[in-house]
Amino acid sequence: MKRDATSWLTWIGGWALGLIWALPLLYAIWTAIHPEAYSARFDLSAPLTLNNFVEAMDRAPFARYFLNTFILISMVLVANFVLCTLAAFAFSRFTFRGSGVVFALIMVQLLVSPEILIVENYVTMSKLGLVDTIAAIGLPYLASAFGIFLLRQTFKTVPKELEDAARIEGANMMQVLLKVYVPLAVPTYVAYGLVLVSYHWNNFLWPLVITNSVETRPLTVGLSVFSTVESGVEWSMVNAATLITSGPLLIAFLIFQRQFVQNFMRAGVK
Repeated sequence: MKRDATSWLTWIGGWALGLIWALPLLYAIWTAIHPEAYSARFDLSAPLTLNNFVEAMDRAPFARYFLNTFILISMVLVANFVLCTLAAFAFSRFTFRGSGVVFALIMVQLLVSPEILIVENYVTMSKLGLVDTIAAIGLPYLASAFGIFLLRQTFKTVPKELEDAARIEGANMMQVLLKVYVPLAVPTYVAYGLVLVSYHWNNFLWPLVITNSVETRPLTVGLSVFSTVESGVEWSMVNAATLITSGPLLIAFLIFQRQFVQNFMRAGVK
């Protein structure tokens, strides 16, 4: 009886928390597919419309914002995979003087909030002549202490015998990395890639500071500019634009949620 009561409480609590989490999304969907007059009035007989999405796309260059975001994420993703892989492999399989100190210094980055470095990063980009460019948005994020740590822990779980067998077959160190370590770390790469895509898709403050034009703004900044109007906020239009920008991530998560969870479980730090 006690177990049944606990199960019911867990079930009710889970649904309650899920409903609380989903309420803002449900409100956004409701206002986006109904006229502005029903944005603060729930009426099941309210007429449905897609005009909010059409007008949002007409009023702002969201296609350009999507392109900028895609270029930014692709650049950051490729750079992180390459740089973090090389650094993690070096720290996991080579012993050199001061390696522990260097790795500790890299880990210190985890204690530093990116917002603290905004002014210094802006000064650096200004000196390089990169202000208001997509490259300037991504340069501070081309490598990550978290990525190095995650891949290092994964590489350390690879049996040394596999590396020895590859070396006996004549593989050099780069071939060992690409043919032994990287394939066995695919779940970790997928999990880390999902984290990177989600973070940079939603990153706002640094892109807002470093960009000034439509040609370089990512989706988050573009949505912020779109929703800032002098004549008042049209919630139906704003929520339609919000769904346009967040929809791809939401749909991808709903489709691949099982793989998303499984990859994170397989990529757990051992």
